[in-house]
Amino acid sequence: MRYELSNRLVVGIASSALFDLAEGDAVFREQGEEAYRAHQEAHVDDALPRGVAFPFVRRLLSLNDLADRDDPLVEVIILSRNDPDTGVRVMRSIRAHGLPISRAVFRHGRPSHPFMPALNMSLFLSGNGADVRAAVADGQPAGHVLATARTDDEGDPELRIAFDFDGVLADDTSERVYQAEGLDGFRAHEVRNAATPHDPGPLRDFLAGLNRLQRREEDARRHDPAYRPRLRVSLVTARDAPTHERALGSLKKWGLRVDDAFFLGGIDKAAVMGLLDPHLFFDDQILHLDGTAPGTPSVHIPFGAVNAVAPEPR
Repeated sequence: MRYELSNRLVVGIASSALFDLAEGDAVFREQGEEAYRAHQEAHVDDALPRGVAFPFVRRLLSLNDLADRDDPLVEVIILSRNDPDTGVRVMRSIRAHGLPISRAVFRHGRPSHPFMPALNMSLFLSGNGADVRAAVADGQPAGHVLATARTDDEGDPELRIAFDFDGVLADDTSERVYQAEGLDGFRAHEVRNAATPHDPGPLRDFLAGLNRLQRREEDARRHDPAYRPRLRVSLVTARDAPTHERALGSLKKWGLRVDDAFFLGGIDKAAVMGLLDPHLFFDDQILHLDGTAPGTPSVHIPFGAVNAVAPEPR
């Protein structure tokens, strides 16, 4: 039977984001590909440790209990540079951890992001910054998952996701104005254009998919008042008044929403993240991510002019 992806939220994820691959990567760097292949074969039944994006993926897939088992709302697909043989350990690890992921693309040494449109993906997550930059350069919505010291609270069923606005949900037109004209010029530009919605950024469609899931949760609560929604979405941006109005107006005109909005006007985002505690925070600026990543699972979106010659996050 044909399986359609068009009405589902589809996320692509590299094994480097889902699992901790430090041990195998060290073998590859120090001993080469053949030793790496032998290492993976020798440990094929040893489940890989959980990686930074594992808590996000586990909770996202849990929302499939809102639909029939044969018609899930969320699909997560592995996109990997591994060859199919070494990919066996990845798939066995997925099974060992109890994740309902059955689909994968393994392309020995070649990028898999060109297949994102064919698979209706609105997000690709990887621990490989070069792969993410290549995907974004090709117009695909991708993020580099950064290392963090945060550990997951497995007893907490809520999934919290936080987004920056410019260069993430919206394009970087206003950021370019800020770079060229400074804060006063940026504010004047946003006030003049307050009624004009921004053009979409790389993760606008991913937010749309999350909002579809939230609507299903609202339906569940209407049928069962005891149901507690598990998905919460926040906007955390360096904008402040009066530039906040265009951001909120853009979301409204796109037909999208967030549960929380933080307009920080230059306040350090890391302090807010420590309390908000998202399972993933998406931002396009390394300056912000250097502060958030140690304590918050953070994702760099290398989009727009601010990232044209920017270094990789530390």
